Formats: sequence, C-alpha cells, structure tokens
Amino acid sequence: MSAWDAFAMTHPQATFFHRAGWLDVLQGVFGHRGHFLYAEREGQVVGVLPLAEVRSMLFGHALVGLPFASYGGVVASDAEVAFALETEAVRLSRALGVDYLELRNTTKQQDWPVQDLYVAFQMPIPAVLDEKMLGIPQKRRNMVRKALKLGLFAVPDDTVANFFPAFARNARDHGTPTLPRRYFERLCAVFGRDCGIVSVYDNQHRCVSSILCFVHRQHVLAYYAGELPEARGIAANDLKYWEVMKWAQSRGCAVFDIGRSKKGTGSYEFKRLWGFEPVQLHYQYVLTRHKTIPQKNPMNPRYRLLIGAWQKLPMPVANFFGPFLVRGLG
Repeated sequence: MSAWDAFAMTHPQATFFHRAGWLDVLQGVFGHRGHFLYAEREGQVVGVLPLAEVRSMLFGHALVGLPFASYGGVVASDAEVAFALETEAVRLSRALGVDYLELRNTTKQQDWPVQDLYVAFQMPIPAVLDEKMLGIPQKRRNMVRKALKLGLFAVPDDTVANFFPAFARNARDHGTPTLPRRYFERLCAVFGRDCGIVSVYDNQHRCVSSILCFVHRQHVLAYYAGELPEARGIAANDLKYWEVMKWAQSRGCAVFDIGRSKKGTGSYEFKRLWGFEPVQLHYQYVLTRHKTIPQKNPMNPRYRLLIGAWQKLPMPVANFFGPFLVRGLG
C-alpha cells in the first residue's frame, strides 16, 4: 500500500480517512471486509476510493466509504479517473448485493441522492499561541483562564488507558453505544505518531476530558472526544481545545479541524462559538435495494426510546454491549 499512501499524502483533497491503514483497522477490529479501489495510469496511482462492507442485523448490508469516517469518497487526479472509480463502486455494490452504497463526500458527485445532515468545522491555527490567547474569542479565553485557575492541566500524548473511560462515559451519557477500547489501541498502533491523545486533568489528577486526534499533513483533526459530567462546569473542554491547538502547532500543523456535527446540536454551537466556520458535507447514496436514504443517526425518532434506555445503563453493561451494536453503525 506504499503507492496508495504516497498518493493520499500528496493529493490536496485527500484526508486522513483516505490512508491505507484504515483497511487494517476496519478489518482487524470490526471484521468489515475492505474494498479499497484504486486507479493507475502508466504505473502510477492516480485515484483512490476506500470502501468497506458493513453487515448488521439491525441496520442492513451496506458498502460505505468509509465507516466511522467524517470524510470519504473518491480522490482522483482528474474527472475521468473519478468517474471510473465511482462506476466501479456502483458495479461492486450490485455484485455484493448490498442495500446501498454510501459515499461521504465533501462536494456533491454525480446526480445521486444526498443527505446534508452534517457539517464540518475548520479554522486556521493562529500563528501566535501564547498566554494572551489573542487568537481565540474573548469568551473562550475567559473559560481557558477559569480552567487554569481551578488547577486544571493538560497532558499531551496521553494514553488510551486514560482516554477511554472519559470517552465511554460521554458516549453512554449521549445514548450512543461505545466503540471498543481495542479500536483506539489499533488506531494508535497503525498510525503511530499521527494519532495522538490530549487530555485535561483536574486538581485531583483525574482525567475529566480527553480527545484523540489525527494528524494529516498540516491538518489536525480532533476526532474522538470524551468527558466526565463535571467537565463542563470547570471549563475543561475549552482548555482541551486550546491545548490541542498548541500541541498541533508543535507538530507543524496550520489547520484545526474540529470534526463534524449535526445542525442544531450543542456540539454545533460550541464549535461555532470557538470561531470555527461550518462547511456542508454531502453524503451521497446509490440505493440498490433501499428505497430511501437510511437514517442511522441519533436524531431519528425511531431510536428515541433506545437512546433513553441506553443512557440509564451502568457503565460496565454499556461497555460490554456497546461494541456489538456500534459495529453495525459505522
């Protein structure tokens, strides 16, 4: 996969989710069969389309580019290559007998059904990140200073062992099945230095907020976040994102991507108040068996009772059953 990654690391539209290492992660942790399509011209890779097959008794059978990713779809050197890869993806989806093909595009491709549920948030990392914090909004500066006065401190390059309890608690509290701990361990093992964790501890040395980040070229993607209930009252999340900025800048990053959010949610507003601008994402579908776009997101009214029940589960129970359910969500 060295030629694949060489292309993914240099093409301006390629994201962290276009890297070849995801084949290892998705197959090794979830057993999702990978179909990583690529195009060559004169012996050189000129386009890639990572896909994985997701089977679920609850949510059906799908070919997705890419499960657990905010971004996906084709990255190609020209429109001819892009069309060829998309055409092969449609052919493959029909050959596999999936219910639908889903491509998580940042821009609309072809005349396929589209769901505009999510937006991404990005902003340039300020050139100067000092104690004056002039690169972030005044209210956020005040919150970071509040956290510091309360004795909170950050630990860059923290461990999965410290990150996971905060992540799992946050997932349960939102009524979402948690990903397995071994998934995060596999991410760190496969992507090495380009997968890092920044945590915030309170004055009793408890990890109250933590986030796992991906680094791709000069972009940092703050992706998997977790927190304890008390984190909000002590401004731990504001300190966390400030420290991610500093950590990313030390790694040579110039762009801060704070991940996707659904419109109208609390996370959407939090990111907007930090100065991030929303950018519409376009998830497109080829409906081979389904008649309508699948709605596997928590805003679907069908899942309201399930979400409410999940929020009441003891943590050991949620951590045990969560990975079985989340595998089919992707």
